[in-house]
Amino acid sequence: MFVRLAAPQSCTKAKRALDSFKSSGLKYSLVELDTHKDGAAIQGAVGTLTGRRTVPNVFINGKSIGGGDETASAHSSGELKEMLKACGAITA
Repeated sequence: MFVRLAAPQSCTKAKRALDSFKSSGLKYSLVELDTHKDGAAIQGAVGTLTGRRTVPNVFINGKSIGGGDETASAHSSGELKEMLKACGAITA
C-alpha cells in the first residue's frame, strides 16, 4: 500500500480493512511516500502504471484495487477477502 502521512483519513480506511485480516496471516507492506527518499518518483511511477497518483493506492497481487474508499467497500462486500484468498495472501 502506498500512502502519504498527510492523507491519514483515507489511508486509515484502507489500513483498517487490511488489518482485519492479520489474524488470517495477512502480511502487507506500507510505503510512506512522503518519508521515502524516492517517494516522488515512486508516486509518479504508480500514477503512470495505474492512471491515478492519489494515495492510498492499494495493490493486491500486483494490481491496484483503488484507494481507501474502494478498499473499505471491497472489505464490506466480501470482495477483499476473496481477492486475498485468490492470490494466496490469506487461507481462511
